Amino acid sequence: MLALALAAPLLAPARAAAEPSDLPAPFAYDYGDEETTRCAAMGGAARALGSGTTAPLANPASMTQTRVYHLEAMGQFTPEAARQIYGGAIVDSTRRLAGGAALCGGFIDPDGIDRSFVDLRLALAFAFSEMFSVGVGGRYLKLDQEGFGPLGQSRASGGLMDAEDPPRGRNALVDTVTFDAGMSIRPTEGLVLAAVGQSLSYPDNGVLPTTLGGGIGYGSADFSLEADALADFNSWRHPTARAMAGGEYLIANHFPVRAGYRFDHGAGSHALSAGLGYLDSRFSVEASVRRTLAGPASTTIVVGIAYFLESSGLAPVEEP
Repeated sequence: MLALALAAPLLAPARAAAEPSDLPAPFAYDYGDEETTRCAAMGGAARALGSGTTAPLANPASMTQTRVYHLEAMGQFTPEAARQIYGGAIVDSTRRLAGGAALCGGFIDPDGIDRSFVDLRLALAFAFSEMFSVGVGGRYLKLDQEGFGPLGQSRASGGLMDAEDPPRGRNALVDTVTFDAGMSIRPTEGLVLAAVGQSLSYPDNGVLPTTLGGGIGYGSADFSLEADALADFNSWRHPTARAMAGGEYLIANHFPVRAGYRFDHGAGSHALSAGLGYLDSRFSVEASVRRTLAGPASTTIVVGIAYFLESSGLAPVEEP
């Protein structure tokens, strides 16, 4: 499965690279979510148990759940939209005050709407106790659009025209800063409740949609389950919801096996996901695949390679 996931972008049908995508723009853009392999494999359910490099992307408060110093490189691909995203994340949660950063960039539908972007996130979290932590994250997004949507050269789908470079010159569609905030509550051993808001400055557009959501998860050393739900206020004409659930089991301390489900009210889609990898005390190599069963036909492939800096002894871990 890992080999297939790595090869999939090269084996995708030629139409993905030669014709405009017919996926709805918010769906092709995947709502601006950059996912780690674990998050994608669990259907996107990562707000409660998504620690490590997943946390700056899902819920910054979750960074404090584990004492780690992780560095991860990631790639995300959707052949039907010729969507390719590359980037990485680093998280240091070896202290009660944890910090993380993620930088991703890529392009979407180059033969159609033709968007490219750079997405930078910085996050901090503090554990007030073993039971309660909060986190905040800043996000800078610059997104350019050089093509046209289904309504052609118009205000709705033509991007932002540059008056000094007609007819196709464009200004950045989005070039702004926003922020996320979340909290994590652990009432008993293994049980985690989480709440998070993203793009809370309310940019009021579908490129940086404001969302409010949360999750509940239960995890042990080799097993975890989580369910999440969120409200999206801007991606579609009216507020919509997404619901996600996933599970993970670690086989022989080295092989994480994951599966998940996502319901997307806005796109009217149902999707299943799965992932596996190899996990060592020093590094991990993982891959995930998500495929819609109903709604717009779409496949998302996520691959990641991580190195655990705490294993080198260069980052002493503070006891909780």
